[in-house]
Amino acid sequence: MARKIDVTELILRDAHQSLMATRMALEDMIPACEDLNKAGFWSVECWGGATFDSCIRFLNEDPWERLRTFRKLMPNTRLQMLLRGQNLLGYRHYEDTVVDRFVEKAAFNGMDVFRVFDALNDIRNLRRAIKAVKRSGKHAQGTICYTISPLHTVSGYVELAEQLMELGCDSICIKDMAALLKPQPAYDIVREIKEACGEETRVHVHVHATTGVTMVSLMKAIEAGADCVDTAISALSLGPGHNPTESLVEMLEGTGYCTDLQMPLLLKLKEYFAKIRPRYQEFLSGITGVETEIFESQIPGGMISNMESQLKQQGAADRLKEVLAEVPRVRKDAGFPPLVTPSSQIVGTQAVFNVMMGRYKVLTGEFADLMLGYYGATLGPRDQHVVDLAARQTGKAPINVRPADLLKPEWEELRSAALALKGCDGSDEDVLTYAMFPQVAPKFFASRHEGPKNVGKDPQAQPKAAAAAAPGSAAPAGGRDPVRTPVSYEIKLNGRSHRVTVAPAD
Repeated sequence: MARKIDVTELILRDAHQSLMATRMALEDMIPACEDLNKAGFWSVECWGGATFDSCIRFLNEDPWERLRTFRKLMPNTRLQMLLRGQNLLGYRHYEDTVVDRFVEKAAFNGMDVFRVFDALNDIRNLRRAIKAVKRSGKHAQGTICYTISPLHTVSGYVELAEQLMELGCDSICIKDMAALLKPQPAYDIVREIKEACGEETRVHVHVHATTGVTMVSLMKAIEAGADCVDTAISALSLGPGHNPTESLVEMLEGTGYCTDLQMPLLLKLKEYFAKIRPRYQEFLSGITGVETEIFESQIPGGMISNMESQLKQQGAADRLKEVLAEVPRVRKDAGFPPLVTPSSQIVGTQAVFNVMMGRYKVLTGEFADLMLGYYGATLGPRDQHVVDLAARQTGKAPINVRPADLLKPEWEELRSAALALKGCDGSDEDVLTYAMFPQVAPKFFASRHEGPKNVGKDPQAQPKAAAAAAPGSAAPAGGRDPVRTPVSYEIKLNGRSHRVTVAPAD
């Protein structure tokens, strides 16, 4: 009898985040929900990641209402989200009670499975969110961000899995956001996690398709004992996206494994989203083939496209190769962090600064904080010279404690600020929206009454030039958020103050 392999479908979140800059409107998802609910998926990922930001920044859509709509339309399916641990869905660490409140409200509004990760794989940054998920009675999925470096080993990933299980996680996810997970490491990591944590331990595997090797990685992970794999309906797959759901079903035929997914419904979903995709042409990723260079550079495709944009804005497009060579050096100096939000933006932007102004002549505030430990611990040691520069520039001392331990209670302050805004309805959900994006929420609250805005265009109409796309529309790869606005820094160089504005790299 064939062993059943569960499938998490990504079409409502990471698929369109990776391929069309998270711009898909809820009204374009609603017609697919009935078939998604019936197709037989273990879960449907539909929230978290960049969707929250994109909803209020570009779509004038309440992300909480999106979640409630999915809950109503897919009553028989687990809803899944991606949560950045102590960062929640924002780009900074939040005080513990804010983390508690966010998880509580997400669960109340319909979320079932919380995939909790930390950009640095710092277990300290995961504990509070996982505890909150368990308290809510929902499924806590502890996540390992997969990357490659001289220090990252199979045994190290297994040890992290053991630590996550000790926190009470219901499953483990191996999250490969840049398509770096080759077949043999996929087999070895899954097999050794099963041996160390017990065969009954649920292991999920999430990969992107950018390098062209990861469908084989999924097969090897399944052979090693993986319980669930992530795929996307083929109309929104491949490139910097994911492997196609229909292809997985066909691949497993005759292997002793099966998915029990309803192929007629998958093909119906493919046909539906194939009609939706052209409406978002101006946001579609330019990466359509295979990018094996990522194995060397470790730079996902979307991160490259954003760095290209930064350099063009500064009249330095011809220096891209220098920046691409600099990113791995900056990553090494920072202790080999995985490149995923927000560490990918931090490392990428610093590499641009190094090329344009000289190595570490100027540090972004975020990179300085990364070097000083304010984002958490890295697997490798940080370059002491750069740590000293960061300390001098910021006036901060390096820390070794969990960063959130330094935060003061902030819920009442956030609530007071949110309730003072025009259009805020006074709910905890609105306060949390403000907490995540305090610069964007005021405009959203004020315009929410106007209703959602669909940015998709009639494919018969004249498409806009790519350069005319809204800021942040460069599509990312591997789960990085596309909705980042330019950031200004006040810096001192040779005794003079300068204001520098950059668009963070994804």
